[in-house]
Amino acid sequence: MKINAQQWRQIQTYAVEQLGFLDLSIAKAELMEPEAKRLEAWLSQGRQAQMSYMENHFDLRVDPRKLVDGAKSVISLSYNYYNDQAEQAADAPKISMYAYGKDYHKLIRKKLQLLLEWIREEVGEVHGRGFVDSAPIMERDWARRAGLGWVGKHTLMISKRQGSYFFLAELISDLEYEDEVAEATDHCGSCTRCIDACPTDAITPAGYMLDAAKCISYLTIELKENMPEEHQEQLEGWMFGCDICQQVCPWNRFSTNHVEPKFMPAAELMQKTKQDWQVLEEPDFESLFAGSAVRRAGYQKLKDNIRAAIGSEGED
Repeated sequence: MKINAQQWRQIQTYAVEQLGFLDLSIAKAELMEPEAKRLEAWLSQGRQAQMSYMENHFDLRVDPRKLVDGAKSVISLSYNYYNDQAEQAADAPKISMYAYGKDYHKLIRKKLQLLLEWIREEVGEVHGRGFVDSAPIMERDWARRAGLGWVGKHTLMISKRQGSYFFLAELISDLEYEDEVAEATDHCGSCTRCIDACPTDAITPAGYMLDAAKCISYLTIELKENMPEEHQEQLEGWMFGCDICQQVCPWNRFSTNHVEPKFMPAAELMQKTKQDWQVLEEPDFESLFAGSAVRRAGYQKLKDNIRAAIGSEGED
């Protein structure tokens, strides 16, 4: 189904004003040839570390038409998670901001379904599927193609208006948009703050490529074996994920607080001291992180991360 500019603006207005999305745009569904070559090079260098799933379904990853039958477009959407609250104890081990509240997957997936239903009711019969980290999709590249932002030197998506603290999601459908949408241009310039600030040198010297095996987020979440001792000493207090490259990015001066109640951190989480974390028991872990992305790591790994994070900050 082909839509015009007015219909597209109606879709955008509903998604932002009624569903709370930060932004959305659309790109033609097609084979991603340049991106496929970059992904192949990244994989061939072993930058994916133990994330072997990145090697799977390569053909689906680079061509959404093979993922969703009849696909004509990829609508990329962003959802704000920025929160200027901070843990009250300066020496407490830290959690990445995206994991402060409830897991975003279910919430955003439901909103994508509501958007699809609205389009069917208001615009016309559309066939499609929504995705939130649930399929092999190169989400940052689709967001760049759609003009939502550019992939920064730290490999995260950056928006000139909102910085980088947002989730990405996709709606792949048989919608066709009559106008061309311009891709976003790169505005990192000569800045190297993210590269310079990374304590593990996970970002390559030229930027735009990440060595996952060195990334603190990978080490504290994805890594299934014991963390190498050299990296335990480089955590700078992070026990789940890491925001360092975002914290130093100049574009995040434009970030604004989200208004999603489910993403708000529990008071108990923000009030915990270093000593509280050191004696965290499994029942407390289960209660504190019910419905949270932190449960992905599991209790034992988080405990190991806590010990390493406290050690990396030095003992009193």
